Amino acid sequence: MFQLKLEDMNPANRFSNALWKRYNNGKLPVIPDIKLRSPGEGDLLKERDSVKYAKALVAAGAPVLSVVTEPKRFGGSPELLQKIALTAAVPVLRKDFINNKDQLIESVDLGASAILLIASMLERGQLFKLIEGALAIGLEPLVETHCAEEIASVGELGLSMIGINNRNIVELEMDSGCVDNTERLAGLINPGSLIISESSIVSPVDVRRALMAGAHAVLVGTAILRAVNPIDMYNSLSEVRIESL
Repeated sequence: MFQLKLEDMNPANRFSNALWKRYNNGKLPVIPDIKLRSPGEGDLLKERDSVKYAKALVAAGAPVLSVVTEPKRFGGSPELLQKIALTAAVPVLRKDFINNKDQLIESVDLGASAILLIASMLERGQLFKLIEGALAIGLEPLVETHCAEEIASVGELGLSMIGINNRNIVELEMDSGCVDNTERLAGLINPGSLIISESSIVSPVDVRRALMAGAHAVLVGTAILRAVNPIDMYNSLSEVRIESL
């Protein structure tokens, strides 16, 4: 268990608090993932302005946003994160292949409230140091897992959030993942952590499956970005209510 707890951070800026608030009010927390492109889908943002798109999602009720900053494969940038964080009135998660302390500091400077740390791409000791480093500077870590072994590895850390990626990020999410992975793994996560089902969420049916498996929120990027009307798609995913499950 880390000596520095999330309780020591400013709760007003906590990413997970915004999700728990929506969840406890009986409304599904959908986290829109803003990425310019993906290896499997190509250009995703198209002609849309990223800041206007982010504002429209917040206006539609998004309690938080996720922004992909990895440049080579996903077309992101630190500048993209900064522009959105400066204008969005909600906590923002930075998604990238984070592996050093300088990236943590940069994330705070850019306005991120939370940071993604991918268990499959980090040595155990390295992951633990990054978690501790993030907490020390006010960043809330979202640790992403893909298998039972990774969940067991971080199970005793008292993390506020754990993600389950339904696809394999090592393969750049080009595998045919599905919500089955959340259904297999969610029950292995210790009570108290907010569980986020990531990727392969394309319909309200997938959302219901993830929540029935034990997830408290879902992170959706491609399905919303590729929709004819992304805001309508976001709203359709958000219509699943907790008490109806």
